Amino acid sequence: MATNWRGAAPGSAPERNGHPPIPQPGCPVELIAKFLLAYLLGGVMGGDVMRRLVGGSDLRAAGSGNVGATNALRTRGAKFALGVLAIDIGKGVLAALALPSLPWPLASDAALRPWLPYACGLGAALGHCYPVFQKFRGGKGVATLTGVFGALLPAALPWIIAAFAAVVLLSGYVSLASITGGVVALFYVTCFGAGLWTVTGAFTAAMLALILFKHRDNLLRLVRGTESRFEKARVLGRWLARKPDNPT
Repeated sequence: MATNWRGAAPGSAPERNGHPPIPQPGCPVELIAKFLLAYLLGGVMGGDVMRRLVGGSDLRAAGSGNVGATNALRTRGAKFALGVLAIDIGKGVLAALALPSLPWPLASDAALRPWLPYACGLGAALGHCYPVFQKFRGGKGVATLTGVFGALLPAALPWIIAAFAAVVLLSGYVSLASITGGVVALFYVTCFGAGLWTVTGAFTAAMLALILFKHRDNLLRLVRGTESRFEKARVLGRWLARKPDNPT
């Protein structure tokens, strides 16, 4: 009988919870090809698509210089930012759900097919962060990863979104909220999902590392107290900090 992870046979304990363990290497041609397709899809930037649809300047030349939805909200308004957000989330969902199931005409390793969604999710995230046709100047990957997590970790997504929203409402720091969402995703997978020592756990840990790396400058500014924040979004933080009225 074939084995695939730490000597585990198909159907054995590491696979019974429905999450694939880490595989042994096989013929990865299909995996590599679809990873590259996902990378190219990830390079379709929502900010660039919206600029071509409605006009205006390049987001890279405005505000923080980032092409994602946060900078779009600051510089172009809510409607433009919602369009950017929808496109960036949508390509993450498409990469993780649709690309793995595309017909493949050549020989491939069937044992690697369960890992195709993770490879495609990774490709989309890297394509968004480092798009080859934009001289590798992309976004920070949070919206695209939201789509990927929604496709691959649907049970964890409400907790990720709740954590993100809570941090924004309390602090107004989108960067801190993005990092918190990644931490919650890894915590959920480790404690309530497949576990850390699976492909799902390794993928989630790698995506958290990517989020941290892309937000390294934000982390420095947070430590120094110079990070910009959405004061309008800090509704809960302002309410908690409000001084009670003096009794008459």
